[in-house]
Amino acid sequence: MIIFDDELAPNQQREIERAINNPNIKVLDRTALILDIFAQHAHTHEGALQVELAQCEYRLPRLTRAWTHLARQAGGASARGGAGGVGLRGPGETQLETDRREIGRRIAQLKEEIEEVRKHRAQYRRRRIEEAVPVVALVGYTNAGKSTLLNALSGSSVYAADQLFATLDPTTRRVKLPGGREVLFTDTVGFIQKLPTALVAAFRATLEEIAEADLIVHVVDITHPNVEEQVATVLQVLDELGAADRPIVTALNKIDRLPDPTQARAAAAEFAQAVAVSALTDEGLPDLFASIEQALDQELVQVAVRLPYRRGDLLGLMHQRGVVLAETHEEGGTHVVARIPPTIFPRFEPYLTSRT
Repeated sequence: MIIFDDELAPNQQREIERAINNPNIKVLDRTALILDIFAQHAHTHEGALQVELAQCEYRLPRLTRAWTHLARQAGGASARGGAGGVGLRGPGETQLETDRREIGRRIAQLKEEIEEVRKHRAQYRRRRIEEAVPVVALVGYTNAGKSTLLNALSGSSVYAADQLFATLDPTTRRVKLPGGREVLFTDTVGFIQKLPTALVAAFRATLEEIAEADLIVHVVDITHPNVEEQVATVLQVLDELGAADRPIVTALNKIDRLPDPTQARAAAAEFAQAVAVSALTDEGLPDLFASIEQALDQELVQVAVRLPYRRGDLLGLMHQRGVVLAETHEEGGTHVVARIPPTIFPRFEPYLTSRT
């Protein structure tokens, strides 16, 4: 097998195979290899749809390679063509056109199914916004330890492995922070340098989870020799997703593997809002929780409202999703000063006495 660390154009791959002239040697480019890995790890219906779409779009312009033996037959038939020099279509051309139509139909079908998934996710996100539960997206280079960190933060048992793209489907867990606020942590597919555009398009429904998050926790494998390149890659992908303006907390993971603990503190000083942690040993998790709470607090809006006693539901929502600073019971209602998420501010707007 020969693997190229870039995407080959269909004609490039064809010429390389001709030059090698050995059917026992397989030629793969970077995109084909990543798609193969994704296919092995697509365990859910959504993941399988996304990977199959990317594979179909990758294979469509490369179909000619699969039928070169029939194309030669087609050429002979054309040479013996009918009136006006227009040859009859040979079996190779017919098979190729049939395959293209079949893949084209499959692509259209997959896009429709994924669009339904996207609509379902959008409805789910709207419900989350109505509940005003903050969403924290875990992002990072593949194999940085996001799933292990999610398990450590939530006490769950999400599948985690020391391998590329172990997680394809977003996994969400509800976690109560030490300060009492509930948040949703979402683990997402890992990023990689030169991520194939077909995959970015196919995983749009999944990656939208990141752009819609209230806070991003960027998980970094601090022990990796190419850590700076990996960080730059993740930030570039976030920018492409339109999520670069989201507040970010950086979790420098795997400090348990560092020979000198002072290395973790030195590395943390190089990043803004960075915390050194070990998802494996739980070291540094209290500091990470504190940084997450602080970052979420910075997004809160301070309001003063007078809530009628009949709106006990809004008072409960304030206590559940915000930070109540003062509460007094007066004639005609409860006067509350609190800091609340911007997402639920419209519900309190009719009862405002002041806002800062």
